[in-house]
Amino acid sequence: MMPTGLFDWQTRFEQLDNGGDPLVKLNQIVNWELFRSPLETIRDRERKSNAGRKPFDAIIMFKIMILQSLYNLSDDQIEFQVRDRLSFMRFLGLSLGDTVPDAKTVWLFREQLTEAKLIKKLFGQFDDFLRENGFSAKKGQIVDASIIAAPKQRNTREENKDIKDGNIPQDWSENKKRQKDTDARWTTKGGRAHYGYKNHIEVDAEHKLVRDYEVTSASVHDSNVFEELLDENNSSSDVYADSAYGSAKKLEALNQRGFRCHVQRKGCRYKKLNERQRKGNYRRAKIRSRVEHIFGVQAMRAGSLIIRTIGIIRAKAKIGLRNLAYNIDRYCLLAQV
Repeated sequence: MMPTGLFDWQTRFEQLDNGGDPLVKLNQIVNWELFRSPLETIRDRERKSNAGRKPFDAIIMFKIMILQSLYNLSDDQIEFQVRDRLSFMRFLGLSLGDTVPDAKTVWLFREQLTEAKLIKKLFGQFDDFLRENGFSAKKGQIVDASIIAAPKQRNTREENKDIKDGNIPQDWSENKKRQKDTDARWTTKGGRAHYGYKNHIEVDAEHKLVRDYEVTSASVHDSNVFEELLDENNSSSDVYADSAYGSAKKLEALNQRGFRCHVQRKGCRYKKLNERQRKGNYRRAKIRSRVEHIFGVQAMRAGSLIIRTIGIIRAKAKIGLRNLAYNIDRYCLLAQV
């Protein structure tokens, strides 16, 4: 094997740049230090002793979380990819001689973020940054939800009944309880059964940025988290949504708050849509489709997200990180225009 030198690595990096490495732009455009102050709060706990290895830099660990979310990588996969890929190494500011955080360290950092309830705070902080730097919410907002799959549980009918009633089966051992997700639920969409959670998002129509989100079990109807997601600070009062949000009660509540509702109309066997309603649906769909672009970008970039954690608290962390990662990536694109 021939020894490698400084110029060999420079050549490799130039080749990556010529190939359009997107992580270079992320590093150039995003001010990662923006996140340091809240991230350091989980490090403020007094260490019991000075022995042992010092913790990895909080920004490096957070950027690993973003890489995981952008590329849908498990903890073991992200450890391998950071060791293997020059682009990941450069993005994190690591050299070949530096120690790479292992899978357990990655898991622990995400657990610390989850326990401290920091992810929603980081999401809000970045949204404030976006608004302060020329990307305020404009031209109305779109609300929609996407199902996030979770591994199906193999329970008996009696166990499922207990879980639906909010109880843990009494004969489950402590070890079994730790391995069972009792928060995920079944739902039906398009004639197919799905098991997992829902990512409810509110998007501004101008920039296609996620302005707020909520995570629920898949069985929660989309309209149940409709009103609380709406942004009072959007420059337009227009609200776009599909027919699932179109109950008379919901529409009346939005009208009372001063929003202009643009909800898709839905016909039925005995009451078909007229020509005016069909044309209205077409106009609304052209704007409402922008939220589908977000779900499409997330799926295209990272693949279909499967929650492999246990419980809704960790699911909220995983899904929240994916929404934040999307906004960071989207900001990088918008800032170049």
